[in-house]
Amino acid sequence: MRFAFLLLFCLSAVAALAGDEPLRLVLHEHKFTPEQFDVPAHVKFRLLVKNDSDADIEWESDELDREEVISPGEERTIYLGPLDPGSYPFYDDRHSASKGVLIAK
Repeated sequence: MRFAFLLLFCLSAVAALAGDEPLRLVLHEHKFTPEQFDVPAHVKFRLLVKNDSDADIEWESDELDREEVISPGEERTIYLGPLDPGSYPFYDDRHSASKGVLIAK
C-alpha cells in the first residue's frame, strides 16, 4: 500500500512539472509575486499571469522572446519551454520597476 501511495505521489509531481498545473504569477502594486521561482528545465509548462492592478501590464521577456498585454483583473496563460537550464528575466514593459526571473533547473 505504501508503494502505491508513493508511486501516485511521484506521478502527481511529474504531472505538475509536465504542465498539468500552471505556475502562477501575480502582479500587484507593480510587483510580481513571486519575483523569482524555479521552473522545470527541458519540459514544456504553463505560466498563468494575473494582473491584479488597475492598469494594463505588458509581461515581457527578451530571453524568451515573449510579450503579453494583460488588462486589469485579467489572467493570461503563457506556454513556455522546454527551456535550457539558466535564468530568464521578465518585466512589465510599462512599469520598469516590475521585474522578476524564471530559473530553469
